[in-house]
Amino acid sequence: MKFEPLEDRVLIRRVEAEKMYAGILYLPDQHVGKPQLGEVVAVGDGKPVGDSVFATKVRPGDKVMFGKYSGTDIKLNGEELIIMRESDILGICVEEAEGGK
Repeated sequence: MKFEPLEDRVLIRRVEAEKMYAGILYLPDQHVGKPQLGEVVAVGDGKPVGDSVFATKVRPGDKVMFGKYSGTDIKLNGEELIIMRESDILGICVEEAEGGK
């Protein structure tokens, strides 16, 4: 099934968190929690305001960070995804070039 978000909603696939270590102690997955980093799968047309529509800034393929309790978990074609409003996204993760600040 194909899914197209409406208005300013964004469909996100969680990116698995890397194994975390605190010093020499390993933190099991149950203590790490769900990752708050994801990849944008699909976006709506934008937020309607009056007679205008403000386009979404995020695009499919963008890596984004979102709030811990943001969005709604859904299962689509056997895959667990999150749908949320663009305003729940905290920012877009941008890769820095080597030697950058």
